[in-house]
Amino acid sequence: MTAPETAVELRGVSKIFNEGRAGEVAALTGVDLTIARGEFIALIGPSGCGKSTLLRLVADLIPGSAGTVTVAGKPARQARLDQEYGIAFQQAGLFEWRTVRRNVELPLELRGHGRKERRARAEEMLELVGLADFAGHYPAQLSGGMQQRVAIARALAVHPPLLLMDEPFGALDEMTRERLQDELLRICASTGTSTVFVTHSIPEAVYLADRVVVMSPRPGRITDVVPIDLGTRTETTRQSPGFFTGITTVRAALRGTAASATAASADGETVGADR
Repeated sequence: MTAPETAVELRGVSKIFNEGRAGEVAALTGVDLTIARGEFIALIGPSGCGKSTLLRLVADLIPGSAGTVTVAGKPARQARLDQEYGIAFQQAGLFEWRTVRRNVELPLELRGHGRKERRARAEEMLELVGLADFAGHYPAQLSGGMQQRVAIARALAVHPPLLLMDEPFGALDEMTRERLQDELLRICASTGTSTVFVTHSIPEAVYLADRVVVMSPRPGRITDVVPIDLGTRTETTRQSPGFFTGITTVRAALRGTAASATAASADGETVGADR
């Protein structure tokens, strides 16, 4: 059987801020992780464990101190230059003076695409996130959830094989958050995009991910990887026994008792095994 293509590979990755100077902080140590093409990975751990730092290393927004980061088979720096990924943060980061359409067009504009192609691609992405009717609006005229959808459309505009997301729904109300979670899963399924998603929410991680990567307090390292098998998410997924089993298992992993949690469900039930 042919192994799936690799979207991201991290080997022995460490990050030390202010290395060798006063205030030195070891943020990450010895991180090894392989993410398959089309896979949805959630990173979770206590505040300050290095989740966002790890995401920024993958994006080549900051340099690592040790180890290697490969994206789409390329060094992270080359992948950034080739725009192999899209990125979205907790704040939508839209330009208030540009319309929704022109915000989505921005990465295409920076890449030198012509006006006609930019417009067509922006309209395609806005249709994908359900905002085609708001192309001519300005960010201030949109709700927070709608702004986040514009940010996702912008991140996807160059059709990147990888999407990096740092708590993009953290500031939203629960109903909007759940709606955008479903929207994100639909978009990723339709585009085949690999996703690395940072969150503090255990239910969010379990609902979205194929695997939940659990990190330790600083210096951050991967202490467990919890596979999630909930099948296609539907309206009833959040009420299913498998969903609650997944939450229990991830919570136990965060508390360092993953082994006991696994043993407790070792009667043949896997995380999310209900169909």
